[in-house]
Amino acid sequence: MFRRSRQPHPEGGGRAPADPVPGGGRGAWAGDGPNGAAVTLRDVHRRYGRGSTAVHALRGVSISLPKGSFTAVMGPSGSGKSTFLQCAAGLDRPSSGSVLLGDTELTKMRENKLSDIRLNRLGFVFQQFNLMPALNVHQNVELPLKLAGRPVDRARTEQILARVGLPDRGRHRPGELSGGQQQRVAIARALITDPDVIFADEPTGALDTSTAAEVLALLREAVDDLGATVVMVTHEPNAAAWADQVLFLVDGQNTDELSLSDPQEISARLRALTAPAGRPTRAGRMRGQA
Repeated sequence: MFRRSRQPHPEGGGRAPADPVPGGGRGAWAGDGPNGAAVTLRDVHRRYGRGSTAVHALRGVSISLPKGSFTAVMGPSGSGKSTFLQCAAGLDRPSSGSVLLGDTELTKMRENKLSDIRLNRLGFVFQQFNLMPALNVHQNVELPLKLAGRPVDRARTEQILARVGLPDRGRHRPGELSGGQQQRVAIARALITDPDVIFADEPTGALDTSTAAEVLALLREAVDDLGATVVMVTHEPNAAAWADQVLFLVDGQNTDELSLSDPQEISARLRALTAPAGRPTRAGRMRGQA
């Protein structure tokens, strides 16, 4: 396993606000220009369809995510979380605006170049693991290297599997593993190329609470110990509390953020942001009575 440099909250999961975030707290959201950021979105819009039936999934999102940080993205259903991740990762093209991976502009890049970027500079972890059932663990982890035409080093594969707690599962197929073990394989696969950014889409959605905490600890430690940058979409405050910062999307806009927060604070902020217009939240009523 990775060396733990930061400890989770004892209640409800997450991490303690012990160390400053690389890039500097709230100031990291404004960013210091593309050179200091892992991912930058500038006035990104994403529209599906045309005319009166068009769906505006993103409405002018501008954000800069620091290198070596862990960002959770939250919001109600239909808020644009998945579209945000897809545009940030070059899996979908914005209708307007620009997306940069470090200093590399992705928005107008040709698809073959984008494919190279995804294989060599990005890692992905999905809710349903997306492992190849006919391949064993070694082969699944090494697949991005083979697709990119890069050399495969079995010793490195074994090292990464040991890091994620699977030192003796290399010859097993996904169907022989538990859900938590399969997600560990997916994390190992994401790490094998030493990516600039790991994008995780609801990585704990199919896991029980205990196993989810183990997976989140691996993502946390990848940031703390390996200098990885993680961007994770989640609907779970307990999961978001493992992150350095939480970005809230509502109606396709980045409306708020929190840094170094616990699950209760994250839940309260999400309720406040999504409360129906004109109906105060419980927290608001309590303040009004004070």
